[in-house]
Amino acid sequence: MTSQESCKAATATERTLHAHTHITNIENNTECSHSASCGCGHDHHHDNACGCGHDHHHDDACGCGHDHHHDDTCGCGHDHHHDDACGCGHDHHPAHHEHHSAAHTSRKHGKQRVYTLQNLGCAHCAAEMQHQISLLDGVHDCTLVFETRQLRVTGDNPDALLPRIREICTSIEGTTKVIAPEEDEEEAGGHTLAELLIGAGLFLLGELVLDGVPQVVAMLAAYFLLGWRVLLTAVRGIVKGRVFDENFLMALATIGAWVIGASDEAVGVMLFYRIGEYFEDRAVERSRRQIMQAVDLRPETVNRILPDGSTQTIPAADAQVDDLVLVRPGDRVPLDGVVVEGVSRLDTAAITGEPVPVRVAPGDRALSGCVNTDGVLRLRVTHVLAESMVQRILDSVENAAARKPKIDRFITRFSRVYTPVVVGIAALTALVPGLITGDWAHWVYTALTFLVISCPCALVLSVPLTYFAGIGAGSKRGILFKGGVSLEALNDVKTIVMDKTGTITRGNFAVQQVIPATDANMEAVELLQLAAACESASTHPIAKSILAACQTDYPATDSIREQAGEGIEAVIGGKTVLCGNRKLLERHGINLAGFTGTPGSTEVLLAQDGQLLGHIVIADTVKADAKQAMDRMQAQGLTTAMLTGDAQETADAVAHELGIQEVRARLLPEDKLTALTELREKHGAVMFVGDGINDAPVLAGADVGAAMGSGADAAIEAADVVFMNADLSSIPASVQIARGAQRISRQNIIFALGVKLLVMVLGLAGIASMWLAVFADTGVAMLCVLNSIRMLYIKTE
Repeated sequence: MTSQESCKAATATERTLHAHTHITNIENNTECSHSASCGCGHDHHHDNACGCGHDHHHDDACGCGHDHHHDDTCGCGHDHHHDDACGCGHDHHPAHHEHHSAAHTSRKHGKQRVYTLQNLGCAHCAAEMQHQISLLDGVHDCTLVFETRQLRVTGDNPDALLPRIREICTSIEGTTKVIAPEEDEEEAGGHTLAELLIGAGLFLLGELVLDGVPQVVAMLAAYFLLGWRVLLTAVRGIVKGRVFDENFLMALATIGAWVIGASDEAVGVMLFYRIGEYFEDRAVERSRRQIMQAVDLRPETVNRILPDGSTQTIPAADAQVDDLVLVRPGDRVPLDGVVVEGVSRLDTAAITGEPVPVRVAPGDRALSGCVNTDGVLRLRVTHVLAESMVQRILDSVENAAARKPKIDRFITRFSRVYTPVVVGIAALTALVPGLITGDWAHWVYTALTFLVISCPCALVLSVPLTYFAGIGAGSKRGILFKGGVSLEALNDVKTIVMDKTGTITRGNFAVQQVIPATDANMEAVELLQLAAACESASTHPIAKSILAACQTDYPATDSIREQAGEGIEAVIGGKTVLCGNRKLLERHGINLAGFTGTPGSTEVLLAQDGQLLGHIVIADTVKADAKQAMDRMQAQGLTTAMLTGDAQETADAVAHELGIQEVRARLLPEDKLTALTELREKHGAVMFVGDGINDAPVLAGADVGAAMGSGADAAIEAADVVFMNADLSSIPASVQIARGAQRISRQNIIFALGVKLLVMVLGLAGIASMWLAVFADTGVAMLCVLNSIRMLYIKTE
C-alpha cells in the first residue's frame, strides 16, 4: 500500500466510525443531518445527483460541471456514469428516504443513559431485568447487553428512575450493582472460591466420615454456606412475586430433597450447582475479556514530550490536543495524531484489516491502534482519547451488541414460556404418578430433577454471546457489523449486488488516451487543454483526472451553460465548445461518423463550432482482489451482480473480466432500486455493496446494505455492514462470519435443549439423578459458552 493509499485508508476508517456514531445517535433519537462534502463551494441539500453538466462513465461523486454518464438526474447538461453526488455549484433538494433494511429498527425520542451492571452473572436474569425495566413509566426503550454488561435506557429522565432500576436489578440478582457513568465501579463481589472449598470440605466430611447428628450438622452447615446467596435471592424473588427464576427453582429443588430425606443429594446438588456457576461465570468473563481485548485497543498511558525534550508518562485520558507524544518501535499509537518528526511504518491491521505496513512521514496522519514497527515517531495529538479511533471502535462494537438478532429476541421470549412449562410438568410428574402409584418419594424426586434443569440460562447466554463474538471477529478483520441483526440477516442473502466504481474498481480515474479527430487539425495537447478549461471548476474524479493530465496552462472560459444529462456548452475565446457525451454532440448536429468508442472506458467528446475535435479516453482499474473475491462468493453459492450507470459495453467488459453473473448498466438511481427488486424476486434476499452518496437509497432498500469504508458518509450511515479496508475480499469473509455465527448458535440451542430433554426422559424412566440434572443446567451452559467463543477464531479465508 502506498503512502497516499494509506492516508485514504486512514481517512476512510475514521469516517466509517464517525458515520457509525451518527447511526447510533439517530437510533438514540438524536437528530443528525449532514451531507458529504463535495468540495464545490456550494450548498447542497441532497444525497444524490449532480448538476455539473459533464459526461462521466463512473459511479462516483462529481463536482465537475461536466458531462457524466451517471445514475442520477443532475440537471447539469452533462452525461455522468456515476452514483454519487456532485460538487458542481448547484443547490439540490431531493426527497428524503426511509431505511427499510431488516437490520434497522426505529427508536422513540428521549434521553439515553448507559449504565454498567457489576456482578451480573445470569443471562436469564439479565433478560428479566430488561423486561421489567422496559415496563417502567417514562422508559421508551431499554436494552441490556449481557455480553458487555451495559444497560441502555432511553426515556424522559433515566437518572430519575435509577433507584427503581437498581431495586429491580438487585431483586432479581442480589449481587448486581447498577453503576452510573460518572460513578466508579466497586470492589467485585459475587461467588467466592473460599465458600466453595469450605462447603465442599464440610460435605465430604459429612458424607464420608461423620454419622448421626454430627453428619446432619455438617450437611446443614455445608448447605447454608454454599446456598445462602441462592436462598436469599429466592426469598427476595418470592416477595416480589417471581417464582420462576433459577434461584427459586434451585432452592425449591434442594429443600424438596431435604424433605424426602435425600440430604446428601440436596447438599451435593447445591455444591455442584455453585461449582458449575463458578466456572460458568469465569468462562463468560473470559469470553467477554477475549472479545473486548480484540477490539479494545485503548492505551493506559502515553509518553508526553515536555518542552525540555524529556518525556513524562501520563494517563492516556489526560493527554490534550496539540500535546507531543513519543511512539517507540513496537508501541501502539496511543492517540490520533499527525507525525511531526520521524519516518516509520505502521501496522494498521487492527484498524483497517490491511496486513501490509504503511509508511508514514512528517505531515502524515497516524490513527490510534496502529502499531509502530520501525523508527521512533513524534506525534502531535489531534484527538483526545474519548474521540480517538480506538475509543470509537470500542463504542461501535458495544453499540452493535445492543442491536440484538431476531433469534436472540426469540430465545428471550421462549425462556419466559419454557421455565413455567417445565415447572408445570414437574408438578404434574409429582402429583399424577404419585396419586396413581403411591410412590411419592420417587416421583417427587423426579419432579425435583425437572426443577433443576428448568432454567434456560444455556440458551439465553450462549446465543447472544455467539453473535457478540461474531461482531468482535469481524472488527478484527476490518468488518464492522452494526449489530447482531446484521449478521443474522446476512445468512439469508442469496445474491451479492455491487456498485462498480469505488466498489469493484478503485475509482482512481486516469487519462489513458487523448485522440484528436483526423480532420480536426489539432494536437493532443491542445485538445487536452480545451477539456481542462471546461473541467476547471470541477472536483469530480473524472475532471480531476483530466486536470491532472494537463500539465500546461489552459484557456479561460467566457461562459459555461450546463445541459442536463448531456454535458457542457462553453464559450472559450469567442468560440462555442461542447464537452460531454455522444447525446450532447448529436443534439447539436455534430457529425460523429469518425468516432468509435473504447469498450470498458469512459469517453469525453469535444466539439468546437460544429466540428468534432476528438475525444479523451479515461479508464478506471479493477481492485486487485476482485477476481478472487468473485470466485469465493460463487463458491459460497451466491449469485454476483453489478449495477452501474456506465455504458453497457463498459459494464460488460468488467463483468467478463471478473466473472460477474448478472449485469445492469445505464441505470438511474430509481432504476437501481427497481433492478435490485428484480434480482431479489429472481434469486432471493440481496446484499448491496456500494460507496457513493447515491447508493444510500439502494443500500436502504436492500435486505443487507454494505458500504465500503472509502465511500461517502451517507452510504456508510445507510449501511448495515461497513468494510473498513474497502476491499472485495471482505464480502465473502463477512458471509463466512455470519454463517458461522448462525451455525454455532444453532448448535448451542440444539445441544442445550437436547440434553435437557434427554435428562427429563431419563428422569421419567427413573435413571437420571439430580446430579445429572445439575450438569444439564450449569454444565451445559458452560459448554455452550466455550462453543460460542470459537467464533473469535473462525477462518474466513
